Formats: sequence, structure tokens, C-alpha cells
Amino acid sequence: MEKTDIQLTSEFKTQTLRAIFSIVVFVLVYLIILVLALGLTALCVVGGLYLIAARPMFLTIVLGAGLASLGILVLIFLIKFMFQSHKTDRSHLVEIHSSDEPELFKMIDEIVCAVKTSRPKKVYLSADVNAAVFYDSSFWSMFFPIKKNLQIGMGLVNTVSREELKAILSHEFGHFSQRTMKVGSYVYNVNQVIFNMLFDNDSYTNLVQRWGSVSGYFSIFISAAIKINQGIQWVLRKQYEVVNKSYLSLSREMEFHADEIAANITGFEPLKSSLLRMSLADASFDAVLNYYNGKIEDNLKSENLYREQTGVMNFLAERNGFSIKGNLPEISMEEQGKFDKSKLVIKNQWASHPSTEERIERLERLNISVPGKSNQLANDVFKNIEETQRLLTNKIFESVTYSGETKFVSTEEFQTEYNSEYLKKTFSKIYNGYYDDKIPNHFDVDGELLEENGIAFPSLFSDEKVGLVYTYKALQKDIETLKNIANNQVEVKTFDYDGVKYTREDSQELSLTLEKELEKIKELIQRNDIKIFEFFRKLEQDQDRPLVIKNFYLELFEVDKAFDAKYEIYGQLSGELEFVNVETPFEQIRANFEKIKPIEEQLMTAIKELLSDSRIQSEITVEMKASFELYLSETRSYFDGTAYDNDNLKVLYEAMNSYVDLLSRGYFFIKKRLLTYQEELIVANSLHDKDAIMTSGQLLQV
Repeated sequence: MEKTDIQLTSEFKTQTLRAIFSIVVFVLVYLIILVLALGLTALCVVGGLYLIAARPMFLTIVLGAGLASLGILVLIFLIKFMFQSHKTDRSHLVEIHSSDEPELFKMIDEIVCAVKTSRPKKVYLSADVNAAVFYDSSFWSMFFPIKKNLQIGMGLVNTVSREELKAILSHEFGHFSQRTMKVGSYVYNVNQVIFNMLFDNDSYTNLVQRWGSVSGYFSIFISAAIKINQGIQWVLRKQYEVVNKSYLSLSREMEFHADEIAANITGFEPLKSSLLRMSLADASFDAVLNYYNGKIEDNLKSENLYREQTGVMNFLAERNGFSIKGNLPEISMEEQGKFDKSKLVIKNQWASHPSTEERIERLERLNISVPGKSNQLANDVFKNIEETQRLLTNKIFESVTYSGETKFVSTEEFQTEYNSEYLKKTFSKIYNGYYDDKIPNHFDVDGELLEENGIAFPSLFSDEKVGLVYTYKALQKDIETLKNIANNQVEVKTFDYDGVKYTREDSQELSLTLEKELEKIKELIQRNDIKIFEFFRKLEQDQDRPLVIKNFYLELFEVDKAFDAKYEIYGQLSGELEFVNVETPFEQIRANFEKIKPIEEQLMTAIKELLSDSRIQSEITVEMKASFELYLSETRSYFDGTAYDNDNLKVLYEAMNSYVDLLSRGYFFIKKRLLTYQEELIVANSLHDKDAIMTSGQLLQV
């Protein structure tokens, strides 16, 4: 397989030169500091020996040794990174060989040949949704070649086609196909050196503490060494910022470059389709893991997490209206960006990876296609995929401690329960996501309404109306970001908005313009919410039902109005209790607990109100009720003057967590009750009118 030679872009070359320049500057600064430290060490050692020789006695011996140690400690601080290596944890990985998976290794060999790079030292399987090339590194790895290892996540393999897997692996090997990539390795190691001196100082601190414990006379010299080291750290912190920014900017270009290599091998389509599906694959796997986290107390686990990941992925695809092709969901750029309406683009100098949108835009610009693709699943590359999936599933559950004998949940049982729980926590598809992150805007249900005739249901929840909701949210976020730019809380000189470049000085004026646009959109959403209310109120009247929809709206408005204040009790109490996690003087601890008493009284009152709210009784679990009753049963003391009462603190925290959980569940329940009632009105209308806006057949699929 021949690989097309790929020319480096001007931006790649620019970032490479900047990275090289930052490395040179760092080396010069470091050498200057090192020379000064060597001079200091020589002076301290000579001075210490001279002091001892001038008048040999216990005091001069100790002071001489302390003076000599001052320079030595500073020198050790500067060179300790040379003796530290960074080993990747492999405990969660399973090594495989060509004899285990011949088809997979054949694919790897084809890629290695096409990319013109070296074969991986070892190949590992992991459980997650990921693929990566990794290696153990140290300072000396900048001077000696290191063989790299390949890690392939089974959660990734399970959610891509054969061609997509090949594209992803080609991207990973692409990182090492050009000699220019060595610059990235140098910058990475320089960052590790600086990081070691700035943050990775546990062993060094232990050494200093052990040395200081030898004699109290050493403390003055240790303090001096620490002060000098702090000065060195100040200089290095400035260097770290410069070097790290250059590395991250280069890293973005390296991603684009690796994408281009992959596109030359498989065409751009496989990498594009896998990138678009990746967030769904990841969310599906997380959903399965979260399900089993909740089953630990019941001693339940999975026999094959990946069958369940597939089930969740297809279920979520169906819920979101994604098409299925070759047993895999296909997601378009439009579908992925349906809820992202922001027009503000800030080039994040600290982002090491470009966004999915940026990568796909570059891939489409390349427009490289390779014939002869198949829809074969990546799972089919493996000799016995079921056995491999079970092996990695067991690997995950090995770290879980169960209280009794474990049992497997069948795939069918999992899917039924997952679907049921998901539907309980989401809203009907007929709303097209309109209410996913909003409630109807508050309006006077007894006031003068629009009274428009012929309101069509589809128009109320069209993509256009849903777009208004998410445009409103994006504008709110963009305005907040622009205000932060104006206040220098976000460090950028320029940014783009809706394709136009602006400077920091423009941010205040632009935010005012967007606030006016925000008000217009708010009015449009408010108008649509009133039309929705009118539509369903008329359906209620036409069906001769009791007129309850008005009360549902009023209840929701009331709960929404009180929610922030009730949640603030939890937020305020959590903030005031942060002191228990840090070392605090006894007097301050007593004062802090006195300070939270009024907030606790508010919490108790709010809990009692929730417990007596007849509308949300179904949402109060047995565990919640038990934690509330225990907390309310007596007045508790959390500190006896010398120590915390951890049992009482545990009761408080459990009550707080149950409170905020019930508050959220109750809010959701009231909201869903209204939306479910509206759906019932639509279904009833569909069953009685063949010319209804939506057919019962469509609705029964919800």
C-alpha cells in the first residue's frame, strides 16, 4: 500500500518553529540557573569546609554541614528530574499477540507499511472507548529512541466499522510518521521537566524533612534553600506557560496532520463518521457502567458490557432519530450541532486537541476518497469477539467489591430496565427536545392570550422553534463570555463572532448588541409558549375534560419560582462546610458551626415542606425518607471542642444530598406531569380524528 507524501502546512511549520524556539529559550534559562546553582554549591561546600577547618567543634561542624547542604539541596532540586521516569499503568490492559488476533495484526502491519513508521512494541486491549499510542518516558528518552505501544479500546471497536477502525489506528500511527513529530516529543519532555520542578516534589520534600530532622541547626539553611527554590520555580512557571502554550498549539496541528495521514489511507469518510459517532458511543458505554454502579449493593454484574453498549447506542439513536446503516448509527454534522447554536469562536490556546467540528471541516476540505470500502463491523476483525468482550468485562468487575454472591443480569433484563428508567427521566419525542432544558416561560394564564385560530401542533415544536430555545441559551453563554473578555477574566486578544473578527475592546459593545437580540428571541419563545398553552387548552375543552391544564401550568411556575431559593440553601451550606476538609483552628471550627446554624434551620424547614408536598410523594424513596427522619430526629453537634463527630456529619451530608436529589426529582416530576398530560390530549385527539395533526400510529411509537 503506497502512502501519498503529505506536505506540512504553513501553520504546522510556524507552530513547530515556535516550539523549537521555546525549547531553546528554556534550555538557555535552565543552563544559566544550573551554572549559578553549581557556583552556589561550590561556595557553600567550600565555605562549610573552611568553617569546620577554622575551628573544629560540634557547632561549627553542624553549621558547616548545614551550609554545604544549602547548595547541595538546590542542586538536587534542579537535577532530580533526570532520575525520574513516567510509567504508564498497565493493570487495566490485556496484551495480545499476532497469534491471538491475526486479522487485527494484519491491519496494523498494513497501516505501519502505509504510514512508513515502526511497528508497535506491544499491542494492548482496554475496556474503554479509546485508542492511543503510549510509551514510558524519562528525561533520557529525548536522546534515545523508544518503542511505542498501541492501546485499542473494546468500547471503540464495538461501535465502529472495520474501515473506521483502520482510519482511527492510521491516525494514531500518523503521529509518529514524520521526523517533525520529534519536536512534539521534545516539547513534551521539556514540559515534564518543568512540571517535575514545579509540582512533583513529594520525594524531594521528604528528603528535606529527613535532613532537617537531623538537627535544628539545619533549619535556617533549609529555609534558605526553599526560598531559592521558590525563586527558581517563579522563573520556571513563566517558562512553563510559554513552552506549554507552544506545545498545545503544535499538538493541535499534529492532530490535523495525523487526520490527513488517515484520510490518505482510508479516505476521509471513515474517520469523519467515527468522529461523529464517538460521543454517542462514549455516552452509551458510560450509561451501562452507571447502571451497574447502582447494582453493586444488589450483587449484580454484567456478563458482556459491550452487547449492552450496543443496545443503549441503538436505543438512543432511535430516540434521537438517527439512521442505522450497517448496524451502526449514522450521525450528520447537522444532527450533532442541532443544540449548539453559539457563534462565538475563541481559539483556546490551552486546547491540545481541535474540536470535532474543526477536524471534520479539515477532513472535508481534503475530500480524499478511497474505493473498495465495506460495511463490515470492526468486531468481525477479532477471532472470537464474544470471548474477548467477556474477558474485558471481567477485567472491569475485578476491581469491584461485592458483599455476597454475584449474579449476572441478562442483556434482555438490562435493556428492558434501562429503557424504562430512561423514559421515566425524559420527555416524549413529540416535543422534539423543546423542553429538554427549559420550562414554559412564565406568563399570566388568566391574562389576554393570543387567541389565534388554526394553530398546528407540528409548528409549535418544529426544528425552528427548538432552534430558538438553544439559540437563546447560546446567546446567554456568549454574552457571559464576552463580559469576561471585557473584564480580562478570559485572556484573548481577538475572537470571532458569526464569522467576523473582533478585538477585546469590541467585546463590551458586542455583548450589548447581543443582549438586544436575546430579548427579541425571548419574546418569540414566550409567544410560542403561550400558543402551546392555547393549543392544549382548546384540546382540553374540545374533549370535554375537566379544565386542569391551567393549574398544571400554575404549579410548574410556582415550583420553578421557588426552586432557585431552595437550591441556594444546599449551595450555601455546602460552601460554608468546606472548612471541614482543611486544617482549621479549633476556635474557628466552633465559630463556623455557629455560623451555619441559621442555614441548617432553613434546610430543616425546606425538608419538612418537601416531605409534606403531596404532589411529589411518589419521588420520595425509602432511603431518602430514612435519611430525613434521622436528620430531623434531634439537634446534632458536629464538634466536641477537639474533634469532629463524623457520625453526625455523615447524617448531615446524607440529608443534604437527599434534599437536593428530591428537590430536582420533584421539579422534574411536576414538569413531566404537565407534558404527559399534554401528550394524552394529543393521543386522545388523534384516536378520535383521522385528520388530526399527528396520527395515533406516529404517537404510539413515542
